[in-house]
Amino acid sequence: MNITINLFATLRKDRFDSARQEYPSGTNVRHVLSILLIPESEAAIIFVNGRHAEPDSELRDGDALSIFPPIGGG
Repeated sequence: MNITINLFATLRKDRFDSARQEYPSGTNVRHVLSILLIPESEAAIIFVNGRHAEPDSELRDGDALSIFPPIGGG
């Protein structure tokens, strides 16, 4: 299945901004994070198709996965 992955802020470093990648059926967000070498603690906000998701959320063909790091500011 094809998944569009969007990375934001510091997660883009040495990776990509957006990419379409192939994964086997039954893949969940946690599996994608492990393949991209992103620790779960660095995936503070996760969206699938614009809706909040969890690391154990299963992905489907055509989904858009967006991953944001912890946000700081002041």
